[in-house]
Amino acid sequence: MVLAALANFQHHSFGTLLGVATLGNTLGGITTWMLGWLLAVRYPLDQPHQAGRERAIEHLKKYGSSLLLLSWLPIVGDPLCFAAGWLRMNPWLSALFIGAGKAARYAVILFLM
Repeated sequence: MVLAALANFQHHSFGTLLGVATLGNTLGGITTWMLGWLLAVRYPLDQPHQAGRERAIEHLKKYGSSLLLLSWLPIVGDPLCFAAGWLRMNPWLSALFIGAGKAARYAVILFLM
């Protein structure tokens, strides 16, 4: 992981590394959210869903944008961001929770280095 390698070189401050890693990954999550939002125009919520997708949608509806704190997780993170956009969740709250989750992940990685 590039972040861990840069942390070991100690040429950059903790804040700089945390800020750049968080910003870049948050922008990626927001882009995925926007793709979901755009796709909702073509495939609205009233269309039938598969059982697995239906469960994920119900979880997002139940827990709201706060579930995006888990957007840093491999495999499920990007689909969460995409589904949140497709469900037209508040973009500002979504960005806040996406950023907070990713910042926490990178803070832990940097702390461990």
